[in-house]
Amino acid sequence: HAEATHQLTRGLAGSNGLAGGRGQGSRSSDGGGRSWGAVAVGEVMVVSVSRIASSLLPIICVSGSSGIPLKVLTNLFSLGLPKEWQLYQYHVTFSPELESRRLRLALLYSHSELLGKAKVFDGAVLFLSHKLENQVRYLVGETVKIMITLKDQLPSSSPVCIQFFSIIFKKVLKKLSMYQVGRNFYSPSDPIEIPQHKLTLWPGFAVSIGQFENRVMFSADVSHKVLRNENVLEFMTSLYNTVDKSRFIETCEKELVGLIVLTRYNNKTYRVDDIDWIVKPADTFLKHDGSKISYIDYYKQQYDVVLTDQNQPMLVSHLKSKKNDNIVEPRVAHLIPELCFLTGLNKRAISDFRLMKDLAQETHLSPDRRQQRLSRLTDSIQRNREARLELESWGLQLECQTSLTGRVIPSEKILMQEQICLPMSAGDWLKDMRNAKIIGVPPLENWLILFSNRNRELGENFLNCLRRVGTPMGFRIEDPQRLQVQENPMAFLRALQQHVNPEVQLVLCILLSNQKDCYDSIKKFLSLDQPVPSQCVLARTLNRQAMMMSVATKVAMQMVCKLGGELWAVEIPLKLLMVIGIDINKDAVNKGSSIIGFVSSTNSRITRWFSRCVVQNKGTDIADCLKVCMKGRLVKWQKYNGQLPARIVVYRDGVGDGQLKMVVDYEVPQLLSVFGECSSNYRPKVSVIVVRKKCIPRFFAEANSSLQNPPVGTVVDTEATRPEWYDFYLIGQLARQGSVNPTYYNVVYDENGLKPDHMQRLTYKMCHLYYNWPGVIRVPAPCQYAQKLTFLVGQSIHREPSLALADKLYFL
Repeated sequence: HAEATHQLTRGLAGSNGLAGGRGQGSRSSDGGGRSWGAVAVGEVMVVSVSRIASSLLPIICVSGSSGIPLKVLTNLFSLGLPKEWQLYQYHVTFSPELESRRLRLALLYSHSELLGKAKVFDGAVLFLSHKLENQVRYLVGETVKIMITLKDQLPSSSPVCIQFFSIIFKKVLKKLSMYQVGRNFYSPSDPIEIPQHKLTLWPGFAVSIGQFENRVMFSADVSHKVLRNENVLEFMTSLYNTVDKSRFIETCEKELVGLIVLTRYNNKTYRVDDIDWIVKPADTFLKHDGSKISYIDYYKQQYDVVLTDQNQPMLVSHLKSKKNDNIVEPRVAHLIPELCFLTGLNKRAISDFRLMKDLAQETHLSPDRRQQRLSRLTDSIQRNREARLELESWGLQLECQTSLTGRVIPSEKILMQEQICLPMSAGDWLKDMRNAKIIGVPPLENWLILFSNRNRELGENFLNCLRRVGTPMGFRIEDPQRLQVQENPMAFLRALQQHVNPEVQLVLCILLSNQKDCYDSIKKFLSLDQPVPSQCVLARTLNRQAMMMSVATKVAMQMVCKLGGELWAVEIPLKLLMVIGIDINKDAVNKGSSIIGFVSSTNSRITRWFSRCVVQNKGTDIADCLKVCMKGRLVKWQKYNGQLPARIVVYRDGVGDGQLKMVVDYEVPQLLSVFGECSSNYRPKVSVIVVRKKCIPRFFAEANSSLQNPPVGTVVDTEATRPEWYDFYLIGQLARQGSVNPTYYNVVYDENGLKPDHMQRLTYKMCHLYYNWPGVIRVPAPCQYAQKLTFLVGQSIHREPSLALADKLYFL
């Protein structure tokens, strides 16, 4: 109780939320059809970044009405709060002052008859569920006087109360014998074993409390913690027996540093930041009382654990300092490898098809199975006496799940060169467009194909398949220059250096294996030294004869994009519209660097794209290069279209709730500052929409007494949304397995004045334009393009690619 409240009061002194334009929590219309959710400043609608009195905000409409109504069940649970519920915050002082926090807690809690059962105290701030008789109350003991002063009466919607409720529910889950690992809670006592892969799953839940429209709700989603059944010492021993002994230390550090391990003796997770090869378990360290003890004796005394290997090195983890600590030196934990278990999956495991399939059977739950887990959680809270009393003592009650009405947006027509496709399924229209010509692509006349000696026949067969699938789609593929190379990674690079020149349109490499060094060297050379679009295909992918034509079709589509071609389009009613996607990724090698991807459309049909990637030398999620990127994109737009765009819609991916203020205050001004430099009278209408792929709310459609995933195109913009924001959920992809995860959109800046229906429909249209998949995807295409670009640069290139490739989707 005390530690939780200490964190709560320390972190919320200056807590701000984003205030938008829903008036007093309503989503009602203003009568004039205005549809943006923000404070009005002339024609510009800007999200306020501090809580403003609701009377100052316009009451505006941020909910749509078009589409087919659909009843959906959510994983949100109402909190049955009394109508006038309040949380009372008191400040507590002691006379004389007491240094010992434990003594302060003991003295105050000894007056339980006055304070009641529902109380939380951190040594300075006291929270009560009821109001004391006097605003200032004195408790006089034999030697110490306690003064309790009322500081605030907080309504349930207060940010302090929201975090306070989170603390209460954490206590409730702990009373159900669940352990907090990271942000989620898991049940180690109910593990799911996958013995064939030496894996264990801890079932659990990701939970949160939030203010949704007119009420506070508890949200819960099923989560799983993946644990490997080998400890770090066993992993190190296996590695020692398989690698060159002279490279063991280097290899071991490369494999382990950065991973998350779990110590089962206390169920805590740590990040491995280093390995100390000098310190051993027999060495001693200083305890808090100043005495020395060896690691062996400490674990025996503290956890009754006997260490078997006294020569093992120590894992080093840098702990985060507490906010009230004035310690200059970083806090370091030394961990015993024998007691640490690896969590998550490495790249080798992720590439194991059988392992991922078996894991998906346990983790990708259908809507019905997910609902069963949620019902089991709520039933456990109701049946557990201690958990139920914890809620009731604060006047809280967990009520039934929320059911609401969403809407299904009409499906889109897919526009090809000479015909219009009406897909049978929005999730995959490859069959529907099989005999339709793509919008356009230049003929592939001067290109190279590289393969090893053993893959010559495979390469010829694949080339024939490419021609067969290319002809119906209108993609003319001429005979390439064939380069047969030796079976080693450097042979590919040497061949490229000798034969690639600026006239080459594309390079196709058939690789022996997915060896990263070989792939990276090819991509670096063809993205930096000699910028030419490239396509890499694994030989084992082509070895499956039954799949050869399907693989050839998808590769041909990628090649079209890398030549600057256009596959399909959708109807875009808005004229002179530019759409932008922004994403930020980390550099896998240069840990202090961030990769900013900026992808923008260059034509009115939103079928051609221009990209820019910037390597930023500070590893933050804040982009400070947007002005340069935007100016370059406007110049290109004017070059291609003869005029500047009248509307700009920006989709910003990779932003959390706590970073919305940063987007509005820091990134939006960068975008707006460019326009005056392009033309003195130029001022397009700009909208900035934050895209979040990870959100706890889920939605289930009821059908035939069971639950299923809602149809593609389902929008939810009431009840599960936030009262102070202009936001909505959109299901933009087909989930063939498990439960679909909606994408959350937050319009943080809006000048376009589109109705909510039109903003949602435009966003859904953008989910149709990702050329790497013939179907709807979960985020707008420019966001996915930006993500693919930053992934390529962050994983393989580590430098800004040549702008000679910027008008092609070379990163697919």
